[in-house]
Amino acid sequence: MSEFGQFFLMKVNDVRRYTVNVLHYFQPGDDIQCVEIGDGNINYVFRAWTEKDGRSIIVKQADKLLRSSGRPLDIYRNKIEAQILMLESKLAPNYIPKVLRYDETMAALSMEDISAFGNLRKELMANHVYSHLSENLSTFLADVLLPTTDLVMDRQEKKKQVKFFINPELCDITEDLVLTEPYYEPYYNPRNKNIITPGNEAFVHEFLAEDEDLKTEVALLRNNFMNNAQALIHGDLHTGSIFANAQGVKVIDPEFAFYGPMGYDIGNIIGNLFFSWANKAFTMPAEKETLAALETTIAELYDKTREKLETKYDELVSFPFYRIAAFKKQYLDSVMADAVGYAGTEIVRRVVGDSKVMEVTSVTDPDVRIPMERALIKQGVALIKNRAIFRTGAELTEQFRLILA
Repeated sequence: MSEFGQFFLMKVNDVRRYTVNVLHYFQPGDDIQCVEIGDGNINYVFRAWTEKDGRSIIVKQADKLLRSSGRPLDIYRNKIEAQILMLESKLAPNYIPKVLRYDETMAALSMEDISAFGNLRKELMANHVYSHLSENLSTFLADVLLPTTDLVMDRQEKKKQVKFFINPELCDITEDLVLTEPYYEPYYNPRNKNIITPGNEAFVHEFLAEDEDLKTEVALLRNNFMNNAQALIHGDLHTGSIFANAQGVKVIDPEFAFYGPMGYDIGNIIGNLFFSWANKAFTMPAEKETLAALETTIAELYDKTREKLETKYDELVSFPFYRIAAFKKQYLDSVMADAVGYAGTEIVRRVVGDSKVMEVTSVTDPDVRIPMERALIKQGVALIKNRAIFRTGAELTEQFRLILA
């Protein structure tokens, strides 16, 4: 039996041999360099290359355990990721790295190296707010979401996809860490993993734990996430899952993919862009150009996504009932309201939950971090509670401007 005939977690030297003996990407005797580049919690990601000809490849292997807690995970999720990348590469080929192979035995996904692109979260931290972001991200969202709905797909084929993309363990993580725990304190839920910045305990208690109206709205969003198999969504589409450079963007890491509400993906991107804006507003207030670019990107992303969904709807939807103008409006209104609400839950969970973002954690001065976190929480709450009221991107950004004032 081949050394790769049974699952084990690979190390750097194993990946070198794997790229030769299994992938046949490199040749025996090649001087293969390899490093582990992953910074996530559930996978190991390796980049292998040769100096001789500059060829390179990414190998991503699923772990059977959550790295931070040891929580068991099903490695089937890597197969889901491979399938969604291949499906999305047909729908939005300019935005997806090419999949070269999925190895079910090793739970290893091998794909195109996109290191010419930078992690968008880090790019934004470095004040690289590319002018094309709203255009490219809105195109990606419209191109991959609407075509995977019942509005467009054959009903039977869609039901088969829903079955294949069932992803219960990673959905559990979202349902707990995003849509439950941030709104409860440990004495309500002993498993609660919230991490509250010292000095913000009373604020979090008042604005989240004690607000029953807010928790009602979160319950509706949670129920929608769990029961609305609307479209094939990425499931974790934050700015760390998007890579960008001056030419365009690439979207990676869809291991949380399943059939859920379209607005969850749209809202996750919007919510994460608010972290960039907040970080700059509180740490670099003199960076007026960057702040203006971030505000414009958020507003345009909301508006362009709505516009492109409307256009694609007219192009692809043929069933007569669904082509009724009132149905189309109500359907897309609901999608965008979901997007606003899930932008809010993403903001809240990254501030008070245990999976934070560098825009928050990099701020170590409590005199800056505490008011920044409070502004973000207020924005998150406003988006959740008023998600059906907002109708334009400018309204979302104006809401945050009022909080920052």
